[in-house]
Amino acid sequence: MSAATTRSRTPDRLCAEAVDLARTAAEEAAAPGVVGEHAGVLVEGDRVVTHFFECKELGYRGWRWAVTVARASRAKLVTLDETVLLPGPDAVLAPEWVPWSERLRPGDLGPGDLLPTDADDLRLEPGYTGEEEPPPNSPVSDGIVELVEAEDAEVVGGALGAPPVVPSRGSIAAVAEELGLRRARVLSRYGLHVAADRWEEAYGPKAPMAQAAPATCVSCGFLSAIGGSLGQAFGVCANEFSPADGRVVSLAYGCGGHSEAAVMPRPPQPPPPVIDETRVDPFPLRPAADSGSVSVLPDEGAELGHS
Repeated sequence: MSAATTRSRTPDRLCAEAVDLARTAAEEAAAPGVVGEHAGVLVEGDRVVTHFFECKELGYRGWRWAVTVARASRAKLVTLDETVLLPGPDAVLAPEWVPWSERLRPGDLGPGDLLPTDADDLRLEPGYTGEEEPPPNSPVSDGIVELVEAEDAEVVGGALGAPPVVPSRGSIAAVAEELGLRRARVLSRYGLHVAADRWEEAYGPKAPMAQAAPATCVSCGFLSAIGGSLGQAFGVCANEFSPADGRVVSLAYGCGGHSEAAVMPRPPQPPPPVIDETRVDPFPLRPAADSGSVSVLPDEGAELGHS
């Protein structure tokens, strides 16, 4: 007989001996042939005992059939209480369920996926609350907003589901878009801080690449500035050979592709030719016949003989 597993009290003798009753109940609840050997008993209370049987069903390694039996006071008849399949100490269990909002990780969003945002998301705040009502002639007044909506309706043409049209530069709609009136919510201070912490962790001064860099991104010519308050500490890398190409980087980040870190030397140029124009060298038209004689023209000889 298997050794009994007890809490702090001795199990009731009649309930502990009702192994056959418990096995019959487990076999009726389970599929044929999946109830294994008796694995012990557990005292649940006065005259209440749970019998455990091994489960041989595939996919339930370590699980046990638990059959609870009980006996009334001064009664000799043991009755069945409940039968259930429970995981044992070494059972294979599914991981604890986590809501999808907590399971989501960066990069999980794919084409066609929609990610809803909670109404009370701490990363966002209302773009315009109305707490500070602007004057009537302000660019953000209600009258200007109505003009913007009318201009948008004229641009879009009132077609339902029409693609968004970028307003022309200098128009009222363009000015309103720059002021943020087209967005129901904007980044809150908390949203700005968590974004800055996330970007700085990946491409910040503590990154291994930045530790070995010859200079920081603030002095790099490949850094493209961004607007807003985040532009005071971050920019976008535009160096195609940098590991941070196209990424938002901290101004304190750096890599070996810094524009001024290693300038390519120019190829050596030969010196210009030296032309000396201060002296003239005479060159005869034809060489003399004898170095010791003087060449005389025929006319000159005739004139000498005649004289």
